[in-house]
Amino acid sequence: MTDPTAPAAGFRSIHAHGFVRVAAATPPASVGDVGFNVDATLSLARAAAERHADVVLFPELGLSSYAIDDLHLQEALVDAVEAGVGRLIAASVDLAPLLLVGAPLRRNGRLYNCALAIQRGHLLGVVPKSFLPNYREYYEKRWFSPGVGLTGLVIDVAGHTAPFGTDLLFAADGQPDAVIHLEICEDYWAPLPPSTVGALAGATVLCNLSASNVLIGKSRERALLGASQSARAIAAYVYTAAGPGESTTDLAWDGQATIHELGALLAESTRFGEDPELTIADIDVQRLRLERIRNGTFNDSAAAAGHPEMRFRRIGFELVRATVDIGLERRVDRFPFVPDDSALLDEDCYEAFNIQVEGLMRRVRASGAKHLVIGVSGGLDSTHALIVAAKACDRLGLPRSTILGFTMPGFATGDETKANAWALMRALDVTGDEIDIRPAARQMLGDIGHPFAAGKPAYDVTFENVQAGLRTDYLFRLANQRDGFVIGTGDLSELALGWCTYGVGDQMSHYAINAGVPKTLIQHLIRWCIASTQFDGETDRVLAAILGTAISPELVPADASGALQSTEEKIGPYELNDFFLHHVVRAGLPPSKVAFLAWHAWHDRAIGAWPAAFPGDAHNQYDLATIRKWLRNFLFRFFQISQFKRSAIPNGPKVSAGGALSPRGDWRAPSDGTAKLWIEELEANVPETW
Repeated sequence: MTDPTAPAAGFRSIHAHGFVRVAAATPPASVGDVGFNVDATLSLARAAAERHADVVLFPELGLSSYAIDDLHLQEALVDAVEAGVGRLIAASVDLAPLLLVGAPLRRNGRLYNCALAIQRGHLLGVVPKSFLPNYREYYEKRWFSPGVGLTGLVIDVAGHTAPFGTDLLFAADGQPDAVIHLEICEDYWAPLPPSTVGALAGATVLCNLSASNVLIGKSRERALLGASQSARAIAAYVYTAAGPGESTTDLAWDGQATIHELGALLAESTRFGEDPELTIADIDVQRLRLERIRNGTFNDSAAAAGHPEMRFRRIGFELVRATVDIGLERRVDRFPFVPDDSALLDEDCYEAFNIQVEGLMRRVRASGAKHLVIGVSGGLDSTHALIVAAKACDRLGLPRSTILGFTMPGFATGDETKANAWALMRALDVTGDEIDIRPAARQMLGDIGHPFAAGKPAYDVTFENVQAGLRTDYLFRLANQRDGFVIGTGDLSELALGWCTYGVGDQMSHYAINAGVPKTLIQHLIRWCIASTQFDGETDRVLAAILGTAISPELVPADASGALQSTEEKIGPYELNDFFLHHVVRAGLPPSKVAFLAWHAWHDRAIGAWPAAFPGDAHNQYDLATIRKWLRNFLFRFFQISQFKRSAIPNGPKVSAGGALSPRGDWRAPSDGTAKLWIEELEANVPETW
């Protein structure tokens, strides 16, 4: 096995983790000054190369200018464009990026609005625009011929012969998941964009060379199209439009550029800017491929379309894989389950809370139970389950006394959490009671001959699980006795780590209301309940106090210093574990890439946004060694020792698109699996330090 202290070759490079860097260029435009346009294109191409871009996209008809009307039909102008293409090709010999530029080109007695792929002194291919707008302010059919149906052809341009047609894909030799498709402006607005077929043929990065004059609201429309096409096609969508400098005879231009991936905006340009600009983002093409593998509908669509890959030509281009750190031009969320944007967080919390409430309401109606039985510890999970139950009763028209809440102090129950539990039950006006499990626990420990029964401080897993099991046993018997059902309190993060007692323990309930909610989201759901006044002021006061309590199972007595057992010291910070969970389960990423992303998200607390209302003293940061340590622990717990618990979990609502761990839902895995493969990949490819 690789020495874990040795640096893994290339770990710091984006290319080692399936990223490609794309740049959407917004050069200064002109009114038909071809020489100026070529110079502007080359200037931004060189700037993009210095920033390690792999692909650079330029606007539609950028070499000729777009808004020059009948000048497109002037031979002198088209001659100048062809000469300019030749100069651009020659100048590209020392440029690494694939350059995607727009120009009008002649072929077989027709003029086409084209996208040219140029790299290292070669014209790799030319794609004509499929759909020509000829309505309202557009007159493109006056000058150009449509490219629809043109496949398998070649074109001669400035002494270069290259493939020509709408059947071209450009595939990176150094990154097999990076496959580029080109379409031009109006193609984007068509009911069936050419990029849809390109994606079904295997393209992961869909590029649109556009001119697109600006109107009120049009920027929103472009962004909507980019988001929707990238989501529907399971792809990245890179778009750039002409900027200031084009003719304003009847139109104006804003230079909008956007980069979307799977519906999310990664980067956007400054609109109406006077300066040339590069909008850059690193596209996760590996993630796109993995998502397509998971999405059967995408592949069924390819079959329904007659497998377009058989009708496309693939043209290779060179992608030089960096072996050093060139940075990451991409935001990585610290909390993948918790949006940084306050409006989105509010919306997500509203939806998550109401999903849980609606799920529980349906279960109450279906079961015909007279009571909801819940163990209330004063911790985050049971607190959240209790307020969900209270809201469900309100909406069902049931008195909150329908809820039977029980505190069940054990050998390490703290005064603060117990007081919080009682304060919350009183504030919510539920039926509260207390059962001291210590006598029964002592009896059981004595019956099985445990050293603790003889007065020895033996606080092993048996000692812990006797308490956890008794609590659940009492709850089930109470439910039997009082015609109720048990509401589970354990969350998604605990299920991932197996941090729950199997069978007669907190792994089991009649309905696992929190099973789809990660630990990092639960605290925000409680904050949302306070902020949105779901309950009264006294309830809000208690909820705020619970939010400030340290996470502990409270099963082992305090040590000599008075410190209580800390969950996160044993299994790792939940904020890291939830990060690992999302990227391993939802995306299927290899551990080395998860570590790479985690470092970029967590190595510096001052970089990047934090969720709204997140306490400043909880703005943590982690070095690579810490990330590596806890990721290894996560992999072992998730893949090797915890699946049997997930294979037998009770019903509970799926809440997040990030996934759920029910064997009836997102995640199916063998209960007797091994983590060996994942741990070896981590240790072989992730160094101890950055």
